Formats: sequence, structure tokens, C-alpha cells
Amino acid sequence: MAATTTAQPSNPFIKQLASSDRKTRDRALSSLRTYLHRSKPFTALDFLKLWKGLFYCMWMSDKPRTQQRLARDLADLLDALTTKENVLGFVDAFWKTMAREWSNIDALRMDKYLYLVRCYVGKGFAKVARNGWSEEELLEEYLKILEAVPLDARDHKIPNGLRYHVIDIYVDELDKVDTDRNAPLEKILQPLRRLAKDTRTKPVAKRVQEVLKDERLSDWKNERTAEDGEEAEQEMDDPEHEASGTAGAAGDDGDDDEFGGFDD
Repeated sequence: MAATTTAQPSNPFIKQLASSDRKTRDRALSSLRTYLHRSKPFTALDFLKLWKGLFYCMWMSDKPRTQQRLARDLADLLDALTTKENVLGFVDAFWKTMAREWSNIDALRMDKYLYLVRCYVGKGFAKVARNGWSEEELLEEYLKILEAVPLDARDHKIPNGLRYHVIDIYVDELDKVDTDRNAPLEKILQPLRRLAKDTRTKPVAKRVQEVLKDERLSDWKNERTAEDGEEAEQEMDDPEHEASGTAGAAGDDGDDDEFGGFDD
């Protein structure tokens, strides 16, 4: 992936990130910003260790406003990274950590992690949108990370709850970032299309299809793809469409219900 695999000494402040004392956590986070600014490559293991500490930094955070601010601060750590390889490695470790820990998050803490995921989807789009989306290699590598972890179609270790949340906020966050509608929309939607095509879970495919019909997608150059148009026409012509759609929605109620997260 983006980071190398050679072992590096562990970071002395990782345990401080998970401290029960807020001042200790804040000092560690400040030190981390400086530490991440180096141009030397980090290893995949470096980033996974860091994200274990950062995961529990969020875990220990209480009060909604404090949690929201921390989530934004954790997303802004991407701005401290100075190389493409380190940015991608850090994002990759974030998603792998979320996938690994998701099932351990209790209901009382889920909202803050949903908001953290939202912040990272938005920040990821913001990073690849720099310079008018001209950094094609960065965009392609970023989308590969999304396909490989939260939007992987077949890996049973990826919780569907995480998949659903990323699917649900995908267009929301793109809409916020790309206000000029200059993004290469079809390329950005490919991870969703592949997920819908390759998944063996019908509720996941259904959720993706609903997102791909989001009316906001027509704003990009005032175009819908021919594929979307044909699908919409076929469904409208199908006399069973209304009944099957209602039944499908009812059938989703028991599948990994998602919190809405904090309002932005």
C-alpha cells in the first residue's frame, strides 16, 4: 500500500493518546501533529499503532461538542502529512482500524464514531480535490483504499454497519467539497458501482442503488449517465416496482440500523 513495511521504533506518546486524562490526550495530539509533519516515510505498522491510540483517544472523549471538535481535529491530521505516500498510508490505517474495531463500539459511543467517519470521508475528498482534481494518481489511490476496506464487496470482516454509513454519506460529503461541480464524477462513483455489482448482500446493493439515484448527482455538468437513466426508466415501467421497493425497505429494518451522526 502507500506505506512501507519496515519496522520502526514505536512512538512514545501513543499510550498518552488513550489516557483517561483529557489534558494528557490533548498534549499527545499536539505532539502528533508535529511528528506527522516529517517527510520521512512512515510504515504501515507505524500508522496502525497510531490509529489504535487515536481510536481510544476518541473513545475516551465525552460531551458532544468536545467529540465533534476532536473528530474534526483527527481528520485535520491529514493536513500535517507532507507526502502523498504518508497521506494514503494514514487514510488506509484509519479505515482498517475502523473496520477492525467497529463491532466493539457500544451504542452510547457509536454517534461520535459515525461523525468521525463522516469527517474522514469529507476530508479525503477535500485532499484529492486540491488543484481542481488534477492529481489523478492521488485520486485513484484514494479510491482504491475505499474499495479495499469500507466498500469492499466480499470481505466478511468488514462490518455492514460501516459499509452502510459510508454509502449513505458518500454523496453528502462530495456535495459539500465539490461546490463547483468539477469532480470526475463517474470515476468517484466507481467504488459504489463495483460494490453494488459484486456484493452478495442484497440490502447493501439496494442501498447503493438508492444513493446512485440521488438527484444531486445530476448537478455535475447537468448530466446523468446513460446507465442511470436506463435503470430509472426500467424501474418506472415495472408494474411490480412500487410493491417490491416497499417490501425491500421494510426488510432492511433489521439490518445494522445506523445512527444519523451529529449534524454538521
